[in-house]
Amino acid sequence: MDIKQSGINVRQLDKAMEINEADSTGIAWYSPMESPFRLSGFPWIAVDRVYRRLPLNINPGVPEIVSILANCTAGGQVSFRTNSRKLVLKVELAGVANMCHMPATGQCGFDCYLGEPGKRFFYSATKYDHSKSTYECTLFDFPNREVREVLLNFPLYQGVKSVFVGLDSDAEIFEPTPFAIDKPVVIYGTSITQGGCASRPGMAYTNILSRNLNVPVVNLGFSGNGKGDPGVAEIIAGIPELACVVLDYEANATADGLLEKTLAKFFGIIREKHPTVPILIVSKIRYAIMNFSEEALNRANYLRDFQRSFVEEQRKQGDANVHFLDGSTLLGDKFDECTVDGVHPTDLGFARMAENLEPVLRDLIF
Repeated sequence: MDIKQSGINVRQLDKAMEINEADSTGIAWYSPMESPFRLSGFPWIAVDRVYRRLPLNINPGVPEIVSILANCTAGGQVSFRTNSRKLVLKVELAGVANMCHMPATGQCGFDCYLGEPGKRFFYSATKYDHSKSTYECTLFDFPNREVREVLLNFPLYQGVKSVFVGLDSDAEIFEPTPFAIDKPVVIYGTSITQGGCASRPGMAYTNILSRNLNVPVVNLGFSGNGKGDPGVAEIIAGIPELACVVLDYEANATADGLLEKTLAKFFGIIREKHPTVPILIVSKIRYAIMNFSEEALNRANYLRDFQRSFVEEQRKQGDANVHFLDGSTLLGDKFDECTVDGVHPTDLGFARMAENLEPVLRDLIF
């Protein structure tokens, strides 16, 4: 091998970098849409039977691009308990990995957590040939048989046409531990809410919150298109029971007074149908440019104060269930080190966001 000029294929040099291709010998395949598996993050799946974050039949007030992005499966989860020694996933994606600043494991992969709520730990993620739209991967292969609780997180930035869970053919499957509450937390926002650019799905802040709080979370982050569309508010309002709604869409509504034009209407549509549900309005996180541009910092401060004032006015009018959180505090010190491109958080950024959001949401929903 010519080590002077040859390209470097790390997969050939380091076995730890190899694809975890599956051996499906002795495996039985199951759809996670069927009992006793529990799917969360897809409120309309019982009717539409597709992995999608909005209903298939949506009103004309929802932009087409938002409907397309709803096919990304961010926030989807499947949970169950099993005594299978082995777990394999068989996945057909809607497309291949194609992002320049987000790993395929986060865009198109699944990851696996083991343990009951409060004691869940990351175990593995799907490592596959990212030039392909189908893959089979082994997520665990233990020597011993015991009942384990499994949580699988869906891809953040690609659609999933089908997924099958492969377990030992003689394994038993049981329902997972129940959620602390069955009503979902709905988080509406931007690419950051959707999970850009986590290295794997479990590190998106919405999934961290779901694990830590043991609650279902519906991720309604639409990359570049969280613009306060009334049609989306109507869909949220149409969910029969809600634990809480989080509005975190400032980052896509900074131009042309869009946030100022949409916030009151978006909030009002939800509040009309859910008069006492807690609604948390969160201003955007700090971007790296704010260390260098006074204009960018001043604009962010203005929009933060606008949202704070809106909440204060609603509370003066008697709505004690609307709250504000200053998003500029979420990344903490060295916020500039928390993103991949100055805007979209890395796993460090998402962990900090979840850490600071968790106590606020815990107070609101429990």
